[in-house]
Amino acid sequence: MAGRVEGIFITSGAGRPMEPVTEARALAGSGLAGDRYQAGNGYYSQRPLPGGGRELTLIEVEVLEALARETGIVLAPAETRRNLTTRGLRLNALVGARFTVGDVLCEGVRLCEPCVHLEELTGKAVNAPLVHRGGLRAGILSGGVIHVGDAVAPVDGDATVSRTALGT
Repeated sequence: MAGRVEGIFITSGAGRPMEPVTEARALAGSGLAGDRYQAGNGYYSQRPLPGGGRELTLIEVEVLEALARETGIVLAPAETRRNLTTRGLRLNALVGARFTVGDVLCEGVRLCEPCVHLEELTGKAVNAPLVHRGGLRAGILSGGVIHVGDAVAPVDGDATVSRTALGT
C-alpha cells in the first residue's frame, strides 16, 4: 500500500494563490518552509487545532477526478489549498497512523474537511461533495526534503483505518 506525490504547493500568505514547486523542505513540528502555516500567517493560524494538523495537508488526485466526474466541478490541485496531491493511497486510512513522504516521517492527525473559506476563494460549491474526502492533516515528525514523485507509504504495521475518520 503506497502512493506517490504528484504535486507540491505552498503560498506565503492567507488567501494568496498556491504555487507549485518541485520540492519543499519539511520542518519537523513546523510545516513546509515558505508556506503560510509554517510562517504562522495562514487564514486559520490564529485558531490552533487540538493535536495540531496544519503542518502538512494532503489530498488524493483521485478525489479531484471523482469530483469532476460526479459533479462537473473541476478543482485544480492548487485550488484545493492542500500542500501535497497524491495518487495511489487512501489518505483517510492514515488518520492516527505514521507514514513517510520520501524520507520525511509524518503522522496523520485528522481529516482535512472542506470549509467555507475554500468555497469563497474558488467560487466553487465544493463543501458538500468533499465531506470526508477533502484530504488529510498531518504533523511532521522528522524533517527533510519532499520531492514530486516521492513515495507516500504507511510505516509498517501503523496503518489502521479509523472508523471515525471514514465517517462510519
